[in-house]
Amino acid sequence: MDIVQVRKTLIDNGISPSRPRVAILNYLSENFTHPTADEIFHDLRDTVPTLSLTTVYNTLKLFADKGLCLALTINEKQTCYDGQTVPHAHFLCSRCGKVYDIMQDMNSSLHLDSDNICGHHITEVHYYYKGICSECLASCN
Repeated sequence: MDIVQVRKTLIDNGISPSRPRVAILNYLSENFTHPTADEIFHDLRDTVPTLSLTTVYNTLKLFADKGLCLALTINEKQTCYDGQTVPHAHFLCSRCGKVYDIMQDMNSSLHLDSDNICGHHITEVHYYYKGICSECLASCN
């Protein structure tokens, strides 16, 4: 997504396209590493001198509330963020700590095709897998 598209996305979602918000959404659209708020702040603070960690946290919450990013709690110690908002699962490596996207058919038998289950209205579903990633497995051999 280029900067013009980022600004348009913010405006289309009722969000004022301030410099920090544009920078954060652009960062999420270009980095698929599932960064934490601290990582985003560290990576952007030199290019956006007025950026504060509080601004990053508040912006990420706003983006998650508007559906512009996913807040992932796959790791109980920290929340990370994903700019890829199409339905998909995530895998956490217990050895290196990396989070990977698992692009699978979300209409598989694991996914319930309903927004109403047992009288409950479902607004989101999370699939988290945990184990040892292929990179870590390869380094052990």
